[in-house]
Amino acid sequence: MLAFLLAASAASAISCTPASTEDACVRGRMEQGLKLNDLVAVGTHNSYKQHLPPAELAAMVAAGGQRALGIDYGHLPLTQQLDGGARQLEIDVARDPAGGLYAHPKTALGKEETLSPAVAAVMARPGYKVLHMQDVDFRSTCLTFVACLGEVRAWSKANPTHAPILIMINAKEGGPNLPGGVVAPAYDAKAFDALDAEIRSVFSEAELITPDQVQGKKATLRDAVLAGGWPTLGAARGKVFFALDESPEKVAVYRGGRRSLEGRAMFVNTDETSPAAAYLTLNDPIAEQARIKAAVKAGFVVRTRADADTWEARANDPRRRNAAFASGAQYISTDYMRPDPRFAGGYFVRLPDGAAAACNALRTDDRCRGQPIEAVNVDARSLVR
Repeated sequence: MLAFLLAASAASAISCTPASTEDACVRGRMEQGLKLNDLVAVGTHNSYKQHLPPAELAAMVAAGGQRALGIDYGHLPLTQQLDGGARQLEIDVARDPAGGLYAHPKTALGKEETLSPAVAAVMARPGYKVLHMQDVDFRSTCLTFVACLGEVRAWSKANPTHAPILIMINAKEGGPNLPGGVVAPAYDAKAFDALDAEIRSVFSEAELITPDQVQGKKATLRDAVLAGGWPTLGAARGKVFFALDESPEKVAVYRGGRRSLEGRAMFVNTDETSPAAAYLTLNDPIAEQARIKAAVKAGFVVRTRADADTWEARANDPRRRNAAFASGAQYISTDYMRPDPRFAGGYFVRLPDGAAAACNALRTDDRCRGQPIEAVNVDARSLVR
């Protein structure tokens, strides 16, 4: 299924000079010379999310106006997204310490959704559930955090040369979203410890890229990143890494008293001056273009968004998408890796020439630019719903 680059050892069989342009030499240098932060890839926003039924969406629009159309999108199952070239996923995780908290969703129509016996059984058990908005936008292609991660790991094991996959985590709490609806419990340090434990229950240390691995012997994670501490492309292939995309308050709870992120499974969204800085969420590639470019050049990994709230797709407006690619952000998120046939114009977001990952133009030289780091055999026209 995947067309992937040659390993560095393949280049060792021929004589390569710094000026060599032979494919094997170029690709061999890429495997050992490029770092994780030297790529660009596309992925999905709220990757687990399914479409709302039309009647429920109509009720939300009637109650809240056109802004309710901002959640009128959905995705294929994670395996199919990964097959299609997604190398960044986003998962919203809500606590359910006693089980059953999300087992009786009210829906926007004001009447409880009857879950299938299999779904009801899963939702009755304690654990971390995956959903966008309790009671309102709760349908997911994978119901629990462990189930979502298990699907990603199974795909990764079957495709061991894939480019590194970024999995972003939102720690959902608060509400309710409807009168009398569910309030999602808040996260404390123990809840984050348990979330890390769920990650490590699915992925071994050898399958992860963690803050400790990147920090190495440097005093802080930020020091390591600025000194080029991300793993090489060759070492990062077949692995995943996690980023907690949350408010400064939640990030502070996750870090606790740590200087950086010692012992933690996830990187965190923070600012460029923090000792824990390695990853940044900068979602507006137009307004934040200069900051994204500066952060990427410095060595940080940045995720931005090519579209939001369905508006770019509805208008077939490429400006934000173009700015995202121009910014140099390594991971570009979209709700439209495939077009939505309901919208004129066929808006979608992908790398050129079927690439799942490519050389980052802001961080690589001419010998690398235009070279796929990982390619998939996908025709965008075949991705229409």
